Amino acid sequence: MVLYNPSGRVPLIEFGIEIPVLPDRAAQVLAGLRADADLAARESEWLVGPDGSELSEEDVLRVHSPAYTRRVFGPEVDQVMIEVFELIDDRGNYHRYNPANARRPLSDLFGDWKRWMAGSYQVGKEALVRQFCFFLGGGAHHGHYDFGHGFCIFNDIVIAIRRLQAEDRIRTAWVIDVDAHKGDGTAALTDGDPSITTLSVHMGKGWPLDLPEFDDRGVRHPAFTPSDIDVPINPGESGDYLPRLEAALDRLDGYTRPDIAYVVDGADPYEHDELPSTAGLALTLDQMLERDLMIHGFLRSRGIPQAYLMSGGYGRRAWEPYPPFIGRVLRERL
Repeated sequence: MVLYNPSGRVPLIEFGIEIPVLPDRAAQVLAGLRADADLAARESEWLVGPDGSELSEEDVLRVHSPAYTRRVFGPEVDQVMIEVFELIDDRGNYHRYNPANARRPLSDLFGDWKRWMAGSYQVGKEALVRQFCFFLGGGAHHGHYDFGHGFCIFNDIVIAIRRLQAEDRIRTAWVIDVDAHKGDGTAALTDGDPSITTLSVHMGKGWPLDLPEFDDRGVRHPAFTPSDIDVPINPGESGDYLPRLEAALDRLDGYTRPDIAYVVDGADPYEHDELPSTAGLALTLDQMLERDLMIHGFLRSRGIPQAYLMSGGYGRRAWEPYPPFIGRVLRERL
């Protein structure tokens, strides 16, 4: 009930990208789980490897525009990586990027991404069978119809759900997003579709909500598309986080019961996250655990299969919130 692909991510520094995303975050979580002697003894019962699932261009086209999909699958892939990872600023200077240090071309990032997306699909299949599965990866909730941003090339969450629907494994889904940043791409891609209900608890100020809301033609940026339930948490309101999450789940309970719930379980609300823009949340380790247990208990009591994705988390301690939660769930379910 923990899905791990040891070849799922390559260090960004291999491509000259200097964003503080540790390549071994998933491995650190796994090591934290193995540190529990009881769980280590029963690893064969809960650890799942890749099953060979792959996501194709056809899967992507269910969600993203043909023009953007062609750019990523074609010769413009390097330019897309520069845009998505924001490697050049408005003045044309490198931003968190030193190509002189790159040991691999930016285009190789897409191969890593496809493995990541495949895991987000597989975790859904596993959850439908096992009721709970946590993928140590995934959660690219900033991918939009015809562009990517916020380090997200495609939206693996919606891609996975659309494939599960296309295969008649599910009809409906909930997406519960507790990453520090608003699940803007997921909201925009599912807007007006009653088969997918979205809930996002996120920073009320900061990216992507500090982007210009309207362009020069008066067209609204899709990042401002509302989720079905949005819960913005402003600086200084961390003490209200858990009560407001609980109230949001109560509201979600009024929607049609889904066939599966994807939980975008970002670690970046954690007080030791090293992305400066997330400092306004600063949840303690105990609050992070209570957050995750609240969601898990809510879904389990309603018999809804749960597929978890790691999503955001930056710096040396971004792995810490996961082992306490995953370990507790595994001990209960085993």
